Amino acid sequence: MKKYTQLIQSESINTLYFESKHKLLLYLSSWYWAWVEYQLVIETFSISEPIKKLDKAIEVLTREIKEDSKFSHVNEIILYKIIVNENSKSFLTKEVDIENKEGFFEIYKRLVIRLQQIINEVNPKYPFGLSLSSTIIEGALHQRYLNEHFPTITDCKESNTPCEFFNNLVKKAISENGK
Repeated sequence: MKKYTQLIQSESINTLYFESKHKLLLYLSSWYWAWVEYQLVIETFSISEPIKKLDKAIEVLTREIKEDSKFSHVNEIILYKIIVNENSKSFLTKEVDIENKEGFFEIYKRLVIRLQQIINEVNPKYPFGLSLSSTIIEGALHQRYLNEHFPTITDCKESNTPCEFFNNLVKKAISENGK
């Protein structure tokens, strides 16, 4: 709980009550994914060329988070570290189906669908848009985690970023001839 409370700097959020660490993690995950979705929408809105829009979307979803002065009530860097290290714990639980029905993952699922729609703009015939979309989002977190804790089993480091990796992977996957 302590690592979560470092993140929250606003008194209005400090006064919120969470019945468990898990509920707090669900709240933080939802907040994070809404923030990422906002960035994705804003940064891709005026891009009309599908491949450039996809490049920007992958950049937004895979980049390392820097502090954003527009959000002084939340430390985005700590939030990002929490998401990289803890996000899977928000849904790898026995209660996941109940929480899903209650809408806890709506923002995350909406983000996956937004990316899938961008993928479909590039190649409407690609049959695995949702799977690829969720793989990019989760894979970016996973590569950051590996780089921090198991750097010997990832190529996604300073010179080969997760953005470059996923751009390469996605373009090969969705190209008409797979090359």
